[in-house]
Amino acid sequence: MIDYRPALRERSGVGEYVHQLVRALARQTHRPSGHEVPVPHGQPPERTADEISIFTSSWKDRPLEASLAELPGVRVIDRRIPVALLTFAWQRLGWPPIERLAGVPVDVVQSPHPLLLPARHAAQLVTIHDLDFLVHPERVRAEIRRDYPALARDHAHRADGILVPSNYTAREVVRMLGVPVERITVCHHGAPEWAPGPLEPRPNGVGYILFVGTLEARKNVGALLHAYAILAARNRSIPRLVLAGKTTPDASGWLEMAAKFPLAGRVELVGYVQPSERRELYRRAKLLVLPSYDEGFGLPALEAMAMGIPVVASNRGALPEVLGEAGMLVDPDDHEALVNAIERVLQDELYARGASERGLARAREFTWDRAAETTRKAYQEAIRHRRQTSRSRATSHE
Repeated sequence: MIDYRPALRERSGVGEYVHQLVRALARQTHRPSGHEVPVPHGQPPERTADEISIFTSSWKDRPLEASLAELPGVRVIDRRIPVALLTFAWQRLGWPPIERLAGVPVDVVQSPHPLLLPARHAAQLVTIHDLDFLVHPERVRAEIRRDYPALARDHAHRADGILVPSNYTAREVVRMLGVPVERITVCHHGAPEWAPGPLEPRPNGVGYILFVGTLEARKNVGALLHAYAILAARNRSIPRLVLAGKTTPDASGWLEMAAKFPLAGRVELVGYVQPSERRELYRRAKLLVLPSYDEGFGLPALEAMAMGIPVVASNRGALPEVLGEAGMLVDPDDHEALVNAIERVLQDELYARGASERGLARAREFTWDRAAETTRKAYQEAIRHRRQTSRSRATSHE
């Protein structure tokens, strides 16, 4: 069973990971014919072998029909419990167990975050995307600031298995949380199933410079705005800058900057982009820029490469691991290096075309089916670990 709540409304970051992983797991599961329907509260569903189930909970939001249509055969257990209430009860009280909420036995439960989902008997996995909340707790808020720094280490050691999206994050978990490396499974994200756009060089002025991601402090959007202002001063015909992602309180200064000279009228904020519209968003871009201070994976970089869009990215976090030789990596604090990298992609058509081709080849190495296979193995190992732990405890009490 997988906690699907991050994908309940806006599938950005963790939500997209959860949805696509469930989708791939479902493809690999043989199930009887017939259409599965959500299970209302109070009615225990029938359980089948190797069943993929998702758990959702909200007082007002229900799973989107468009999302569920992509998950045929997946058992949906939907409860009308306020998100904040359940999150507090799970993270601070360790109650109620997932078996009680689901109404059926559960073999293994995956949390999409670093903190465990309570369970009576199920093997428990946590997913640690990054540890920026430990390094820079000032960058996070709400329950992440309240609970993650205080509880993550203990939960990681109690977990039957830990899933991470990159080797970079795996090393950080070992270094900062002291978890044995054998307890960690690296599960790279998959590229979207998009056909690439045309790779013919585009003349200057066609397409835009694109940033995709939540507008939060660690994304370092201020550096991108500063670099873009320098480029605009050098060349007034430079393509416009498009910022795609949900805004946060961290973005207030950036929004003010974008509204003033010399950026006014040249920076477009499009907000959160629905999954059905993302292919077109990338297709119309000339390049993607990700100057993040820290990324546990960097899914927008992979999405861009899958469309043949050149990528300029930070040389920190997991971005070098994801891009390989396909993208241009720069120090996120070196504004001049960022300016030069963007300028080269815009002006050197031969380089841009080569970057497109390398990106397409690199993106083919990442698939959600491979991610699902890796995750299944992690589930099996977690179940074995849970059983061994239970036997050891029983023996010690004899």
